[in-house]
Amino acid sequence: MKPHLPFIVLLLAGCSVGPDYQRPSMAMPVHYKEARGWQPATPRDAQSKGEWWSVYHDATLSGLLSQVSVSNQNVATYSAQYRQAQALAAESRAALFPSLGYDGSVTRSGSQITTSSSHQAALSASWELDLWGKLRRTLEEDRASASASAAELANITLSAQSELAQDYFQLRIMDQKIARYQQSVDAYQRYLNVIGRQYQAGTASRATLAQAQLQLESARASAQDEQWQRAQMEHAIALLVGKAPADFSLAAAPLTATLPAIPAALPGELLQRRPDIAYAERNMAAANAAVGVAVAGYYPDLTLSASAGVSSSVLHSLFSLPSRVWSLGPELSGTLFDAGATSAKVAQARAGWEASVATYRQTVLTAMQEVEDKLVELNTLQGEIAAQQRATDAAQTSARVTRLQYDAGMINYLDVATTENSSLSAQQSLLTLQSTQWVSSVALIAALGGSWQAP
Repeated sequence: MKPHLPFIVLLLAGCSVGPDYQRPSMAMPVHYKEARGWQPATPRDAQSKGEWWSVYHDATLSGLLSQVSVSNQNVATYSAQYRQAQALAAESRAALFPSLGYDGSVTRSGSQITTSSSHQAALSASWELDLWGKLRRTLEEDRASASASAAELANITLSAQSELAQDYFQLRIMDQKIARYQQSVDAYQRYLNVIGRQYQAGTASRATLAQAQLQLESARASAQDEQWQRAQMEHAIALLVGKAPADFSLAAAPLTATLPAIPAALPGELLQRRPDIAYAERNMAAANAAVGVAVAGYYPDLTLSASAGVSSSVLHSLFSLPSRVWSLGPELSGTLFDAGATSAKVAQARAGWEASVATYRQTVLTAMQEVEDKLVELNTLQGEIAAQQRATDAAQTSARVTRLQYDAGMINYLDVATTENSSLSAQQSLLTLQSTQWVSSVALIAALGGSWQAP
């Protein structure tokens, strides 16, 4: 009599215990306070972002950033972990199918009276029927973990690229600062030479000479301070592209990049390309599947096994009909009493799920804060830099007029030193603000997941 077909289908298909995954709801603002026209959206981090750094139009920067995904060792670590997670998911999928094995042995044993031989060869098969969905939930968990690992790889890559771009722009601004200091050092040296001759001639006081020396050495010290900071920034860039500092150098050069303007209206896909949000969301999916795996511990496991082979004490008759052996049968195993261990595992898995939900929601809120912070910073910096530029122009004009007055003998050198120092300080403050603007521009792009361009 043939078994009832629907019963077999139901038996093999089984069911999956534990909750099916649903992404928890997350309250989103209608718009972003610092940029009207923005609309939030569901994460879609797999969307291609391209080379986001191309908006700066800097060939040197592009060449450096292209090396991050290839040579950066932190990225290489997460890349290997992603492949490891993929292999684990493949292993879990293989558990859904029957496994086949073989065995062969030749044994000779004896005593003082007699000796004997045994020859065996066998094929075996086993299949754990996934009646309660434990294996499918395990596969679901491992696949979600692999997706989370992919998002983590994308996040660490974006983080390294963003850090390199910020370091690069800071280094280029340092080049400008050092050049300004060197210009001042040259000018102060010329003043010191003139005042030195005047002092020898008795037309300048010792105080005036000391003031000129103070001004010169202060500028030199400031330039040297910028130089060691630049060297450390260069070392940091070397590490990000996977090179030893001794094998990497970046010659001083002017900053020729183009600072991209923030669009007045930005696309609604704010969170689509944030890999950290994708990572948190897929960890939720893995934690949800882990609950199902734990719940399956309440139910028994059913395994079908079969084996067939031959066994004989004489090798030449090993494959004869009388030597054939076989076995076939199901195996049912489960737990009758475990003092609450299974319940504890379920409670642990559910608590892990709740923790992952809280982490996901916090990640989304943090992402919103980062975008708002960088938007208000960039919007404010525009006006601040414009004001500082006007102050710098005024300081330079004041220094130029004061020098003319000093050359005409109308004022003493202390007035010149004061206005020169004010002018140099204003120029350096302007460069510091510009450095912050470049860094914040990169940080905003990173906060948007790698681009602010519409897909």
